[in-house]
Amino acid sequence: MGSNPDSEPVKVAVVIPCYRVGEAIRGVVDGMPDQVDLIYCVNDCCPEDSTRQIEEQARQSDRLHIINREANGGVGAAVMTGYRQALADGADIIVKVDGDGQMDPTLIPLFVAEIAEGRADYSKGNRFYSLENARAMPVVRKVGNMGLSFLTKLSTGYWQLFDPTNGYTAIHANLVNVLELERIEKRYFFESDMLFHIGLLHAKVVEIPMEALYAEEESNLSNMRALFTFPIKHLRNFTKRLFLDYFLRNFSLASLEIIVGTALLLFGVIFGVDAWMTTARTGEPATAGTVMLASLPTIIGIQFLLNFISYDMSREPAQAVHKRLRLYRQNVEPSRRP
Repeated sequence: MGSNPDSEPVKVAVVIPCYRVGEAIRGVVDGMPDQVDLIYCVNDCCPEDSTRQIEEQARQSDRLHIINREANGGVGAAVMTGYRQALADGADIIVKVDGDGQMDPTLIPLFVAEIAEGRADYSKGNRFYSLENARAMPVVRKVGNMGLSFLTKLSTGYWQLFDPTNGYTAIHANLVNVLELERIEKRYFFESDMLFHIGLLHAKVVEIPMEALYAEEESNLSNMRALFTFPIKHLRNFTKRLFLDYFLRNFSLASLEIIVGTALLLFGVIFGVDAWMTTARTGEPATAGTVMLASLPTIIGIQFLLNFISYDMSREPAQAVHKRLRLYRQNVEPSRRP
């Protein structure tokens, strides 16, 4: 068991989604540090029956458990299954590690310590901390991650994070208890959607430097699928976050910057395009006044929106909230029960 500054023991559980991981799962399980109290290998209806590789280990270990899902639901569904079982078994911190051997399980104490010692609610691996490790990453992954990173910053509000698709994570059980698990994406958008929902709780997230091993096998995630589907999902989450954080829960100067900036930008662009089309059709050059009426609102609108982004970046959570969430569950939720 781990410990926090008050010397209270914490129960650590590890969830490993298993789908086409082959024999690599054996090494992952064997590498688990003694600090881990429970290990859940979740077989997401794998056609290769990946957990068959560790059945003997499970029979000889009190902490290793195999969970077989009845239908394939995606990595997110497998992780949620493990989360629910870990909560039922009294885990305080839940770590998620992939079963393909690309994540070093000996780093788990680092992920746990940030949460157990009260510095974070959610810790997440970062493969880009080391320049040497970043150079070793396949070019396609680096380019894709840069684009996804920016979209994730917009949709979640975590502007300091840079490895949004990294699946090596740890979370405090108090967050899992209040998350609407059924609303979180179950397939490949799972990691980014988790950050979005955690951001709605204003939870503190930190990144842990790590390395990853890249085997020759291709990822189950199609690059083309991510290219066309992820931006739409990020736009959906970005819109939800703006509405919830800047209009429903709070209304501030930043809220006005969104409204005024968007209105001015749209007016300037629409008016400018209309003036340009008129000039192209008639051959008469636009007057100075027309140019100013199109450009000035556009420039001012962009400035308002940049000011909003600057404010949004300054609002990134600085303190962990899992202790407050525990009090919320103890004092608020019971009063709502019939």
